[in-house]
Amino acid sequence: MLSASAVPLRALAVVAVLLLLLLATARGPSFLLGGYEPTSIAATLQQPPGSSSSSTSSSSSWIKSARPAAAAVRVPRDCDIFRGEWVPAGAADDGAAPYYTNSTCGEIQEHQNCMKYGRPDLGFLRWRWRPERCELPRFDAAAFLELVRGRSMAFVGDSLARNHMQSLMCLLSKVEHPKEVSKSPDPEFRTVHYESHNFTVAAFRSPYLVTANQSDPASGRWDLYLDEPDAAWVAGVAGFDYAVVSTGTWFNRPTVFYEGGRLAGCHDCLLRGVPALTLRYSLRTAFRTALRALAAGGAAGFGGTVIVRTVSPTSHFEGGEWDRGGDCRRTRPYAANETRMAGLDLDFHTVQVEEFRRAAAAASGGAARMLLMDTTAAMVPRADGHPSRYGHWAHEKVTLYNDCVHWCLPGPIDLWNEMLLQMLLRHQSPEFSS
Repeated sequence: MLSASAVPLRALAVVAVLLLLLLATARGPSFLLGGYEPTSIAATLQQPPGSSSSSTSSSSSWIKSARPAAAAVRVPRDCDIFRGEWVPAGAADDGAAPYYTNSTCGEIQEHQNCMKYGRPDLGFLRWRWRPERCELPRFDAAAFLELVRGRSMAFVGDSLARNHMQSLMCLLSKVEHPKEVSKSPDPEFRTVHYESHNFTVAAFRSPYLVTANQSDPASGRWDLYLDEPDAAWVAGVAGFDYAVVSTGTWFNRPTVFYEGGRLAGCHDCLLRGVPALTLRYSLRTAFRTALRALAAGGAAGFGGTVIVRTVSPTSHFEGGEWDRGGDCRRTRPYAANETRMAGLDLDFHTVQVEEFRRAAAAASGGAARMLLMDTTAAMVPRADGHPSRYGHWAHEKVTLYNDCVHWCLPGPIDLWNEMLLQMLLRHQSPEFSS
């Protein structure tokens, strides 16, 4: 039997233990572990409105977003990031290793997965783009996501637009993996959402940017309505903050052109009595139609920023055309004195830059803002960056057996997103002017 004096002592001991436990709970589990994480305090103080501390998943994602991203390194304003040269990447600039691999990023499409299909040379990954007047910083995934917090970006164009989007998703996977929110089962019209940053990315497939239908599958001939923007993307980009627009390669195909509902001409169509028009004509007219719709805000009320990415090289097949044994087996970039923009690449690039300037002038003071992402010159030397035969197994029968159109991931087009980050930094700075 306990004495009367022992009871108060036992009660005091219990109270002391309870007080210690309450104090530990108030300071969090780190009190008992001998340390604490300062960002957990910041997350508690900065929880978004309506959030509940009892929700483990939401609070953990908020902790990630509450951590301040490192300030992104900006290039000087007098540096043209689109003119420069490819130089070997060294360990000093952390450029000797790719940003990701096919094992760390699950967004790489099969026919751009060069590592999976056994490409033996990986030297093509160990080059970096150096502008003439500055150094181009490495891509900063955390800074990019912080920059686009609460915004949305659409990639409009052909499969190279999707290639560009997948590169961005792989780069961002270092920080966050998005949630699939696509409304269409068609993978060519895909939408994902980065919940911690409220950032939406979408792809809208439109190889010609204007209304098109394949009228003769046997010959591969297409009918293009050059003065009608493609409804597949026009309605879709409404409300987006950025629309990254690109096209080019598909205009090489046999095509018949309509304007104002009437037959205007064709390219390589072999139709008697139909005027032959150049590829420059069709690309120019289609590009003008698409950019006019965006710049004027006529594309279902688009009022964001249009980013025009210039043509990806069509000239990298060597030894024949794409369907006649042509291939691209280079293992390093061309030297500066070995290649330059020429032929169809030069024609397409000239048309796109001219139409961009026309649209930018028309958009001045309007709802949309126009930016030029002039990547062509940087990509012309990179004939080594394509899948070639390493986009499929050797025994597979595929349409583009030697792929010198798309780009390996990881690969040279990760540069496009390094450039994109710098464009967004400059675009959002207070001193930016169109």
